[in-house]
Order: sequence, then C-alpha cells, then structure tokens
Amino acid sequence: MDSDKKTLFDRCHVNTNEDGDTFVGVKADSDNVVVYFPLGYQLPKDEYTLKKDIQCLFRILSRFTVKEDKLIHLKKHEAPQTVNFPIKAYLDIIEYYLSTGNYYYEKEVQYELGGHGRTDWGKTLKKVVPLVQGRSFIYTKNVARVNNPKDNNFITELNKVCVYESFEKLGWLYGGLTTQKTTFTFDTKQAIAILDLKIHQVNDQKIKDLFNAMKAMIKYMDERTVDKQFFFGTNRFEYVWQAMIDKVFGIADKDRYFPRAKWVVRQGTDKGIPRHTLEPDSIMLIGKKYYVIDAKYYRYGATGRIDHLPNSADINKQITYGEYIKNTSDPGNENLFNAFLMPFNQMNNIFGFNEFMGNIGEATGDWRNPPLENFEKIQGVVIDVRYLMYHLEGNHDVEKQKLAEVIEAGCKKK
Repeated sequence: MDSDKKTLFDRCHVNTNEDGDTFVGVKADSDNVVVYFPLGYQLPKDEYTLKKDIQCLFRILSRFTVKEDKLIHLKKHEAPQTVNFPIKAYLDIIEYYLSTGNYYYEKEVQYELGGHGRTDWGKTLKKVVPLVQGRSFIYTKNVARVNNPKDNNFITELNKVCVYESFEKLGWLYGGLTTQKTTFTFDTKQAIAILDLKIHQVNDQKIKDLFNAMKAMIKYMDERTVDKQFFFGTNRFEYVWQAMIDKVFGIADKDRYFPRAKWVVRQGTDKGIPRHTLEPDSIMLIGKKYYVIDAKYYRYGATGRIDHLPNSADINKQITYGEYIKNTSDPGNENLFNAFLMPFNQMNNIFGFNEFMGNIGEATGDWRNPPLENFEKIQGVVIDVRYLMYHLEGNHDVEKQKLAEVIEAGCKKK
C-alpha cells in the first residue's frame, strides 16, 4: 500500500509476542510510520479515539521506560544504538501550538530586583526597604522590567523551529498537519542558556512546560545521528506492565514485605554478609487484608494455552512471598491472598468476560500440604490492557475493590 494513502489504522499493529513481535512504541522514517501496541490491546473504532490512544501509549512509554530501553537498529550488522527521543516534549510542543493556535510570543512581563531595565516604582516601593536620610528616602535597589526584546524574538523563532520539527516527526498523528519551515539558525548552548533563564523567570506552569519541552527537543536535535528516522519504545514491555500494575494497585513501602536471605561466609577472603531480597511486583492493602501481586506480561490472555501461564518457579516464589507475610505480620487466612495479573482484551477474549477484569483459575504447589490456605492458592487474573493504560491516575479504589473481589471469589471456588 502506498504510504501516502495509508490511514492511521493501517499504521497500527497489536503485538502477538510471537517470533520476536515484542516491540512496543513507534518506528518511523521518511517513508513509513508504524505504531506498535502491547499484547491484548483493543484498537478503537474511530480515528479520533485512536489518536488519543497513541498519545496515551507514548506518554506511558515516556514515563515508564528508561534510556537503555529505547533502541535504534540502524542496520542488521550494526550494534543497537540508544537514543533518548523526547517524544513527550514533541507532543507538548504540538499541543501548546494547537491549543493557542499560534507560536509562542512573550506576554508575561518579567521583573527583577536590581535589574537594569525600566524601573517599576510601584513594585519597588512594595519590595525594597529604603534608606532614610533626614526627610528623604533613598532606594539603593530597584525592581525593573527585564524583558529583553531580542531574547523574546529569539524564543519565538526557536519555537517556530520546534513546532516545525514536531510536526515533521509526529504530524501524521494529526492528519498530516505541518507548518512552514523556518530558516532561523541558532547555537545550541546559547538557546539552552536563554531557555534556562526564561524557565527561571516565568510564573506560568504551562509556559515552563513548553520551555522545558523546547529544551529537551533542542538537546535531542543536537545529539541525534539519524535524520528522518526515529524509534521510540521498548522490547521489554513487561517492565512497563509491572510498573502500571504497581501504580494502580500497589503501596509505596512494599519493601517491608520482601523476604530476605543471607550468606554467612566461613571460608575465603570475603567475610561479609551480603543480603538478597525476593521482590514481588506489588503489595495491595485493603483494610487489614494483604494481596500479594505479581504482574506477568504473559500470552495466556490472548491464547488460552496453559503453557503461556506462569511456571513452577513463578508459583513457588509467589507462595514464598505469602508465607513471609504470614510469618511476619500474622494476618490470618482470611486476610492474605496471592495473584498473578496478566493482560487480556475485554472486547475480544476467549473467556467470555465482558468486564475489565476476570479470574481464569488458580495455581498451587504440589509440595504444600492440604488443606491449603488462601495465599497458597494463587489466583490467575486477567486485566484489560487499554483500561489499565487509561486509569493510571487518580483514585484507584474501584480497581482495587474489583481485584479484591475477583481474587477472593476464586479462593472460595472448589
């Protein structure tokens, strides 16, 4: 298909996690753009919502991936190169431009104590304590307007460069929108210095965010090695999945519930006692109840195949987490539970679920003696990927209560 005739839906792909189909993010060059969604994602029906979904995906990747995750494969025989492509900065610049309908122009007047500009006597009288000599008041400092028209014009021209660059990279996300290319040139160090000064002076947070975005873009433009080509994303979306699960369901001080182990070395030169910690992905607390959660970015929610479920090592480790909490916090059988959380598609799934979360079964260890306690019956729970991505912020009481109900109901089934 001709790249010029491709719709936004033609440019989107949902991963299967089979045969290396694991990259989540965007790959783009001068001829083509493809957005890769994670396993289990349900694409919307209309293009407007799809644009919002892509922007949501980019912001989540920007938030939860580290620089080492963002790999560019230039050629098969070359080693991967890392590029810290500031996609959030590009989106922020576009959104400021679209929300205001124009480039940035200086509006807010800046003032500085001891400045060399025109004195503002009203602010000087309020902020400066004068020296009194007889019946006279002497002001040793003044409050002056410090706007530099030259700098202001520089910022505007720099913003035009950034807007053009943003639409060159991401204009396809906005119906192919573009702006006129500018011939303005600048020194990177000077531009960053002026932006830093403006960030310090400005009071409007929206403008601060714009200047920070411009600064991030300028740094990237100075460092990039490939023009008309960028990759942004990760081949290890399981870490993003874990981070999202922890953000919605977890507590901040979960390390209190990590079982530790140690070596006491009797021989050799190192007589220290290194400590090692098993770390569950999340601990959810509701009242006096503990829910030990391990986020598994596994394929079971899409395939229903039992070999795509957590294995024996995962199961036994999860039991250990629960046993540690039992021994250290003594919550009682009715207050301690265990679960694996895996992705699935609420709108198109093999389980018949029509809600954003469901229980698909439980895992146990053959080495545990019956009758099993609740924490020894690890519940397999699937959660809709798109729902999770759109519910990262705000209060999570609804999601937590639903997860608790799904886990506990599974424990009661025979």
